[in-house]
Amino acid sequence: MKLVDAARCPYCARVRITLAEKGLDVDATEVDLTSRPQWLLDLNPPKGRVPVLDDGFTLPESEVIMAYLEERHPEPALLPPDPVERARARLLLHRFDDNLGDDYYAFRRGDDNDLAGKLESLEVGQSLFADVAYVPWVIRARDMLGVELPARIADWLALLEQRPSVAAEVGVVRSL
Repeated sequence: MKLVDAARCPYCARVRITLAEKGLDVDATEVDLTSRPQWLLDLNPPKGRVPVLDDGFTLPESEVIMAYLEERHPEPALLPPDPVERARARLLLHRFDDNLGDDYYAFRRGDDNDLAGKLESLEVGQSLFADVAYVPWVIRARDMLGVELPARIADWLALLEQRPSVAAEVGVVRSL
């Protein structure tokens, strides 16, 4: 299995954490997002976005890669066993931009945003699948953007940081 990766990309972080949680080894190729190589643009047109997984076929988009890895390698499970809770976890991931992403990127650009409100109301702790989908942005908000996290979110993050997969991502972010 191969992964086209970029350390600073939180979408890639989702996949790195998922791979670590599943105990899967991957041959990672790091790319510079400020100067995307032509082979990446050819691999994932038109913008050459990362991550891209190669598991005998090419699969872009972190949300799709996470779902694929969960189905292909069901143990240990990141999704809960109950079908209703599984659907809820998938819905949280599907609504990422509304729940956090749009305001995170607006904050980063200096545009009007409600990042503080989004963090305050963020649904976390319901499934590891959804938590993995959100934690890269929460880490970056705290460690790169200097955002003070609401106590509930800080406590949730502290629990997640006890997992080797998330602790490794905190190390990646601190090295940027």
